[in-house]
Amino acid sequence: MSEPKQGGCCRLSELLSEASHDSVNRFLLRERYEAKDLFETCKNTINLLGGILSVDDTVIEKLYSNPKKAELISYFWSGKYHKTIKGVNLITLYYSDVDGKSMPVNYRIYDKEDAKTKNDYFREMVVEVINWGLKPRIVTGDSWYSGVENLKFLKDQKLGFLFGVEKNRTVSNEAKKYKQVNSLDIPESVLLTHLRKFGFIKLYRKDFKNEGSRHYILYLPDEDDLKKIEREEFVRIHDTHWGIECFHRAIKQVCGICRFMVRDSQAIKTHVFCSLQAFVRLEKMRVEKSIANWYEVQKNLFTSVVREYIVNNLAST
Repeated sequence: MSEPKQGGCCRLSELLSEASHDSVNRFLLRERYEAKDLFETCKNTINLLGGILSVDDTVIEKLYSNPKKAELISYFWSGKYHKTIKGVNLITLYYSDVDGKSMPVNYRIYDKEDAKTKNDYFREMVVEVINWGLKPRIVTGDSWYSGVENLKFLKDQKLGFLFGVEKNRTVSNEAKKYKQVNSLDIPESVLLTHLRKFGFIKLYRKDFKNEGSRHYILYLPDEDDLKKIEREEFVRIHDTHWGIECFHRAIKQVCGICRFMVRDSQAIKTHVFCSLQAFVRLEKMRVEKSIANWYEVQKNLFTSVVREYIVNNLAST
């Protein structure tokens, strides 16, 4: 966060003066942080009951790295670049509590050696956070995570959900007569209907200025609650899910998650954990109102330096 350009071990040793670059590298290789360690740093700050748990993944870009020399670096689809790029794939559960505090509570780094999909990781992480004491009301995600297996899994966990769905998903208003969601006339952009191979859900259509329409499915364990829920609540849950996108942007722009210069898998994992810890520290500062937003600390680090440089140069001219 403090170094604007070079984020390697040698540069950190220069800044710390008393630490060698080898000691920094040994730290990255030695530590064995787990996802639960991240949760432990969050649990006393957030309200564990009744919040919104969001899932999404992002690519930590390493465009100039060689995937053959780093196990965790591979090719992944990037929504930013709209193509596959080289990098590390980070899958995160991001929790927004009822008081407006938001933090990452679980994560995975995609590792092909695990022989698991992102959906496998997702279900594992949900079980873990529930066992750790988190009790969310709703789980949210994009269409990648809206497969029937995930939906039935959340239903078994007695969790509600809001997921985006692709336009070819089928629903039925009449027995055994299924239609694709993009072909339906949805009154006032919401429809109580039956999702194929799952059960009753509310189907929403949301129009975007430059992207056309998207469709979302909402489920609550209590069918009466599902029927009563208003569109305003859908909008609130949908907007809350956007927080995970802001989180991914912040860990890249502020917490230096892309700026590692190591190849060893354990060193990469330690670096990622430390970057997530840095974000948690920023969110705690925001909650305590010592900063207004996550970007303030980094911006203010250089204000006095730039000011002094400008003043001195003006005086000399």
